[in-house]
Amino acid sequence: MLTYKAPVADINFLLKDVFGYYSHYEKFPEFEEATPDLVDAIFQECAKFCENELLPLYQSGDKEGCQFDNGNVTTPKGFKDAYQKYVEGGWQSLSHPLEHGGQGLPPSLGMVKSEMMGTANWSWAMYPGLSHGAMNTVETHGTKEQKELYLTRLTEGTWTGTMCLTEPQCGTDLGQVKTKAVPNGDGTYNITGTKIFISAGEHDLTENIIHIVLARLPDAPAGTRGISLFIVPKIQTDQQGNLGEGNNVTCGSIEDKMGIKASATAVLNFDNAQGVLIGPENKGLECMFTFMNTARIGTALQGVCSAELAYQNSLIYAKERLSMRSLTGKKNPEQVADPIIVHPDVRKMLMTQKAISEGGRAMIYYAAKLVDEIEMAKTEEDRQKADDKLGFITPILKAFLTELGLESANNGLQIFGGHGYIKEWGMEQIVRDARISTLYEGTTGIQALDLLGRKILLTRGKSLNTFTKEVLLFCKDKSVLSKNPHKRQMNKFIWPLSKAVANWQQYSLRLALKAKKNRDIVGSASVDYLMYSGYIVMGYFWAQMAQSAYEKLATDVENRDFYRAKIKTAEFYFNRMLPRTKSHAKTMMEDPKTLMQLDPELLSFL
Repeated sequence: MLTYKAPVADINFLLKDVFGYYSHYEKFPEFEEATPDLVDAIFQECAKFCENELLPLYQSGDKEGCQFDNGNVTTPKGFKDAYQKYVEGGWQSLSHPLEHGGQGLPPSLGMVKSEMMGTANWSWAMYPGLSHGAMNTVETHGTKEQKELYLTRLTEGTWTGTMCLTEPQCGTDLGQVKTKAVPNGDGTYNITGTKIFISAGEHDLTENIIHIVLARLPDAPAGTRGISLFIVPKIQTDQQGNLGEGNNVTCGSIEDKMGIKASATAVLNFDNAQGVLIGPENKGLECMFTFMNTARIGTALQGVCSAELAYQNSLIYAKERLSMRSLTGKKNPEQVADPIIVHPDVRKMLMTQKAISEGGRAMIYYAAKLVDEIEMAKTEEDRQKADDKLGFITPILKAFLTELGLESANNGLQIFGGHGYIKEWGMEQIVRDARISTLYEGTTGIQALDLLGRKILLTRGKSLNTFTKEVLLFCKDKSVLSKNPHKRQMNKFIWPLSKAVANWQQYSLRLALKAKKNRDIVGSASVDYLMYSGYIVMGYFWAQMAQSAYEKLATDVENRDFYRAKIKTAEFYFNRMLPRTKSHAKTMMEDPKTLMQLDPELLSFL
């Protein structure tokens, strides 16, 4: 019952008009083939693959789920065939280096591809998607031999990769990792332990799965300082990549989950499985963050995908479903009732979905551009500058966009009413699938602590100042004081955005001062602070989109309706969503006393 059409027009608007992607690509000789014509052709073909191959498997995959039998996992009907077409089409290799068999196109194009695939079928997209983190880790920290062995096959898609971090006794607190790594004396290690919640940890799509595993060497320091990182293939291979015997990596079970049922979430048992060290000893946590940042941005993308799929289907339903009459008079007099899209509350939910999906897409594409700059940086200074900026917004992207993606999915179910609660319409599946995005790769609370604790307080607001300076420079350039031809139209965005940024800086300073007196203020304020920050960041990009739309209205007669819709959605965002910062500001500045004063024993009298 669900439909999906890739939002190519909106994607092109962001790439060409808002973020200037093609002049960005021209800065890097390696991306010379990323011309508008080629990129447009890629988008068109990717859209066809997603709409024709992946979307039809979305609901059927959820209904069938993955099947577990004595350590083997079978994916739902059609998944394996779609994956084979994906590999044959060269989609996995799209934005990976030429030296490993990739096509050498920008990583940012890979993000666009991932958005289309994730919106059409998030469960399916997780199988190839998990490989990217493993590939980035091997590319950054692996030896020449490790790159030659693993990257070529991961790039072509004949092997997939995973991240094996979580254990039964620990999730986010990786200092509790117990998996052991014992040296064999020949450069290999025997890995023993159990990992849980391993997405795509076992499946039937590829001949081998390469696991990136956190484990401890003998006599390693306690806590996070004593964790190393290892490459552990499911099937042993020689240096030429020929498959040998099994590697004592077995799937103990797969989780029976609330959502993303077509994506296998495995319990993996490593019983003296042979692995090799990647990166320095006891530096596994640092190496891990290579793929953790990738994973967090990928999870943020799920928020956008959930919002987009819910919005597209909600809009169709709201235009067709007849119920009651408009309060301002009949809008459809020849029918027994008006379509529900005429009702202000339904319209509010639709506009919220639209603002979330399009604003979230802009946030992701801004981050994707930074990823390009990091990977192609010629100097450490350039790389660090882009990496610091990306590191600052990553927890905001991950937590804020997944929370709003879930809100959009819930709005969709609400718009469908009772039909939304019925499986055949697909809306309840979007809600179930979206729910995990706020949890994995670090819950919203963990991302919030990272933002306020590490990125703000520990750096004394350095990254915040860098980002807010960028926003204020934009506001100054677009304000009434500048020579901007659209200055009057833009003032309705610029003034509230400028004020919000100034308040953001002041509240951050006040929280820092409060935290010196009571450290609990960090935990009590952090989630509200992150959401507060997220609404301002999204407001920045909605202001940019409005500015670009005003500029295009002056020259592009053919697409006037598109640009007018963009401006009106920006107006909605600033009028109806940016004010949410006020309640978050009020709550985050409150003393944590009311949270902590009640003894745990008094929380219940059962």
